[in-house]
Amino acid sequence: MIDFKWSQTEKKIAREAFDKAYQKECEVVIAKLKKMMKTTKEPADIWRICDYLTEQRDRTDEKYDYRYSVLIFVFARLIKEGWLTEADLQGIGKEKIEKVQFLLTM
Repeated sequence: MIDFKWSQTEKKIAREAFDKAYQKECEVVIAKLKKMMKTTKEPADIWRICDYLTEQRDRTDEKYDYRYSVLIFVFARLIKEGWLTEADLQGIGKEKIEKVQFLLTM
């Protein structure tokens, strides 16, 4: 955990970036779900869809943690996974960006 102070402007930028990544990832889940629904033919397919959604929910709940004490780690992970870019974080403090960049090298 990191104890950075977040200004109101930084909080707004962070929230927008966080929400953008979440939306993008959910859009991928929705697309996959629609594809799965189109190929549903048997009762077992329903439970396969349920399992998929449960797995995705668990992953997103674990990943998308908006506590300021862990947000730098969340942003680094989202960048590594391709849901955000460093440009999405433009406007947050230099020390926060540097920490994200450091985490990206690990």
